[in-house]
Amino acid sequence: MKNKQNLTEGAPARTLFFFALPMVIGNLFQQFYNMADSIIVGRFVGEDALAAVGASYSFTTVFIMVAIGGGLGASVLTSQYLGAGKFREMRTSIHTFLVTFAVLSGILAILGLVCNPLILRALRTPENVMDDALLYLQIYFLGLPFMFMYNILSADFNALGKSKIPLALLIFSSVLNIGLDLFMVCILHMGVAGVAIATVIAQGVSAVISFVILIKLLKTYATEERAGIFDKNMFFTGTKIAIPSIIQQSIVSIGMLLTQSAVNRFGSSALAGFSAGTRLESIGIVPMIAVGNAMSPFTAQNLGAGKTERVKQGYRAAYGIIIAFGVLLIAISQLFYRPILSAFVDPVTSPVAFETGTAYFRFVGVFFSFLGFKAITDGILRGSGDVNVYMLANLINLGIRVSVARICSPIFGIQVIWYAVPMGWLANYLISYGWYRTGNWKKKHLL
Repeated sequence: MKNKQNLTEGAPARTLFFFALPMVIGNLFQQFYNMADSIIVGRFVGEDALAAVGASYSFTTVFIMVAIGGGLGASVLTSQYLGAGKFREMRTSIHTFLVTFAVLSGILAILGLVCNPLILRALRTPENVMDDALLYLQIYFLGLPFMFMYNILSADFNALGKSKIPLALLIFSSVLNIGLDLFMVCILHMGVAGVAIATVIAQGVSAVISFVILIKLLKTYATEERAGIFDKNMFFTGTKIAIPSIIQQSIVSIGMLLTQSAVNRFGSSALAGFSAGTRLESIGIVPMIAVGNAMSPFTAQNLGAGKTERVKQGYRAAYGIIIAFGVLLIAISQLFYRPILSAFVDPVTSPVAFETGTAYFRFVGVFFSFLGFKAITDGILRGSGDVNVYMLANLINLGIRVSVARICSPIFGIQVIWYAVPMGWLANYLISYGWYRTGNWKKKHLL
């Protein structure tokens, strides 16, 4: 059988860059269509609607990151089987985690529907946006299984080295979502409910198409032995990697969620501005997170093929990619913040929201490279299965962000909430890098 892997050959820098590039573009499209909800309701419904979607966004992003992190962690095993040429086991691994996350997404959807009112109140969501925030979340959680399966399937494509497939699907999903947003808000006047329904429909259609494509792709890896539907040993091995990966991917969104209660005390205008700023942050971190995520299958495939030195070469190349993106993002955040923020909030009619969003975005925009350095280092540790220390590093990152925001913001003002962001990223990177330097990741064997 022809070997179908594509990350263990060619110049490491070129291979990693062109593997990561579709992930960067695809994730940008994902953020754009998520951001479309905020832009459309902010412009066509009002500031309170923007605040409601923003309050919901911090909550829903946690579930998105759980799906992405779970997919990345579970797909490490898939990548290592692919690198080793064990195609039956590779297919069994994919089947096992499709079943696992289908069940998990159903459980989380039920929990979300039951618990979202309690969580929004615990976060001190302003009363004038509470009803719309609850409505948005109720619709969103009904479609949660579609979102989960779409992200798990995207991780499977990336594990197989096929990062262009999720890109094409994300472009399609983004265009569909934005079109439905405009139709439901501007023509049907459905407000917050309209953008939530549009998101669920777009994700549902994309999930179904992704599943059909994956089934056809797996037929090209067919072997004489039938692949299993569920393997408990693979489940336990993959879960050990998936849980720290979920924590790592969720740190930013959990940090936003837990610090949102600190922002909420400053009122709905500040919440609207902070929501706009965090939406822009979520776009700025896309290339950093994508390159880090690309390091995971790159590492896993090459370790599976016994090419440890190639992993180190790819890691060094990743620093250059991160620095280049970081310089570009600094220029954008400092020079073009006004027209970008104006897409969300009107600086004349909502001056407090505009000022808050501007201050947040301009500050964190300088430090996106810190997140990138952490992401590529975590990507190597995750791809090798050496997850304990990087999980601890990400928890420390979260602890710094939340503690500084909640303890210091009542004393020093809202600005201290974003001062803690680069502090957490840097601490995370230094801990993960220190562990990378020990070389223990090279000794991990999952197969």
